[in-house]
Amino acid sequence: MNISFPPLKIIFTKKIASTTFLIMALLNSTYSFAQNMPAQKTLQNTQTVNTSPKYQLKETRQVLQLAEYIGVDYPAAVKNGQISNKDEYAEMQQFATIISDKISKLSPPKSELSLTSLALQQAVNNKESATNIQKYSQAIRKQLLTTSPALILPKHLLPNKQVHTLFKENCSSCHGNTGAGNGVLAKTLTPEPTNFTDQTRAMNRSLLGLYDAITNGLDGSAMRSFNHLNERQRWSLAFYVGSLAFKPQQKLDTASLPQIDLTTWVNNNPNNLIKHNVNMTNTLLNNLRSEPNLLFSQNKSPLQTTKLNLLAAISAYKNNQLAQAQSLAVSAYLDGFELVENNLDAHDSVLRKSIEKQLLTFRDLLKTTNQQPQIDQELTQILRQLNAAENMLITNKLSNNSMFSAALIILLREGLEALLVVIALATVLIKTKRKDALKYLHFGWVLALIAGLFTWWAAENLINISGASREVMEGGAAILAALVLFYVGYWMHSKTQASQWQSYIKNNVNRHLTAGTLWGIAGLAFISVYREVFETVLFYQSLLTQANSEQMSVVVSGLLTGIATLALIAWLMIRYSVKLPISKFFSISAYFMLVLAFILTGKGIAALQEAAIIDLSPFPVDLSISWLGVTATWQGLMAQSTIIILSALLMFKNNSQTSPIDSIEN
Repeated sequence: MNISFPPLKIIFTKKIASTTFLIMALLNSTYSFAQNMPAQKTLQNTQTVNTSPKYQLKETRQVLQLAEYIGVDYPAAVKNGQISNKDEYAEMQQFATIISDKISKLSPPKSELSLTSLALQQAVNNKESATNIQKYSQAIRKQLLTTSPALILPKHLLPNKQVHTLFKENCSSCHGNTGAGNGVLAKTLTPEPTNFTDQTRAMNRSLLGLYDAITNGLDGSAMRSFNHLNERQRWSLAFYVGSLAFKPQQKLDTASLPQIDLTTWVNNNPNNLIKHNVNMTNTLLNNLRSEPNLLFSQNKSPLQTTKLNLLAAISAYKNNQLAQAQSLAVSAYLDGFELVENNLDAHDSVLRKSIEKQLLTFRDLLKTTNQQPQIDQELTQILRQLNAAENMLITNKLSNNSMFSAALIILLREGLEALLVVIALATVLIKTKRKDALKYLHFGWVLALIAGLFTWWAAENLINISGASREVMEGGAAILAALVLFYVGYWMHSKTQASQWQSYIKNNVNRHLTAGTLWGIAGLAFISVYREVFETVLFYQSLLTQANSEQMSVVVSGLLTGIATLALIAWLMIRYSVKLPISKFFSISAYFMLVLAFILTGKGIAALQEAAIIDLSPFPVDLSISWLGVTATWQGLMAQSTIIILSALLMFKNNSQTSPIDSIEN
């Protein structure tokens, strides 16, 4: 006797929500682990080393902060080998001990990092010169920064007026209204608060150190954590207090400013920036430190972002920072080139495909050492093609027809998959005579629209969601939806032979479609729609950079036409699918669901490959079919082939089974 599955029970139960969150949590954990892999390799496991990525990141940032603090404040504690300030010197000894203890839990004994931390501790105890102390503290920072994951920095700082208010409300009582360390509580604190207007100290203090002090506080001092402030507020405060010791020396033309890598700017103190950057002068540094908004006013185009990240990746690779190099290469594609792919396709699809392929090849080369000649060759070719693409996009503005078509295609491409899933679910509810349950479905997709738009707004104003994180979210949601749709497709196919299926629905559907199941339907609708909304907005933003003021109405027309087209498709599907005989409906829907599972599997694998979660092995023949989610990689083709094989086996099994009465009775 056949064992039939209860209608939608496994798919749409209360467990769907917990399963969704579990899978996404595992993906995020995998992503965090991948980001920290080189650190894991360098800091090998011992009995005393904690290799948890979260622990490593937290402790690393604290050591970076303390090492910098010693380098900045040691000159005030010891002069000419003699203690000049007992309180400051006691603090230096305490911080050096903490650094040594923390590094012993991060790094194996006798590693270069451990030996450097012990040398710093000994140098402080021996009251050595400030030059030696700063040499050791900088060495510790350099070694740790090579294994730290990429920073997530704000796209914009808060307006000056808001930052001044934040400083006054949170900092002035200790540091004073001007940041000179002379607040009303200053004399009651030991050691006294930092004087941010002291340029000698400021030249040795990085913005990352200031940010970490604001975020985590400083152990052994009166500086407490201000992590109740959001990321953008804390970064704005860090840039503000880092500006107080500097004054603009001349008016700068923002158009002529050299491109500054913001991560390098934040990680290093001014002395190091001048020492290691041939384009950095004292005048430029003073201007950029005193007016940090200049760093955020350069409005880099996506292709400029791609070029800068590629060059930064090369620099990291030469310093043997393979994790950082790969992270930057991933960002070059996802935070840069991907945003202009649609625009470039309208002009030259061959060039777009060539650049995309080379960027992925370039990223793979960064995984191993001793690839410099080949990497340099690849970079030269990529930059040449990026320049060609940039010139093409600048000189050949999209016509009104092209702009309309692009706006229409973006919405259709991104929205059609989500629409098909939602309509399929709606049709199942209608066919099973549970129109009352449609409100759960509508709640799911409407909430997804709102959440997607809010996520985009938050990414623009509050936090910075990297392209890699976006792809992890999209890829994970696609894989989850594919698994669910595969099951639904198989289950529907198993019912196509039941001549008395209508009776089965009548007797069982109300029992199975409980409140938990209906919220599961809402959850699947949410996943299917949310994964598309955020990326759709990003693509429209990129398209608008190519539109002049007169073409805004053309873009809106394309958007509205896309909405109308999707609405028409939805109406036609519902109108004609509900009229089909029940067995015919389940037969067609089964194949439809399995095709969607096939497409989403391919797109999910591709997204995770772009985020460097899954390896990417090129297939020798280009079999790419974007609308079917087919990419020319072994991993993607194997995953989609598995869907085809399983579908064929399951259908063969169902077709070879005995009397349809068996499935009804079960």
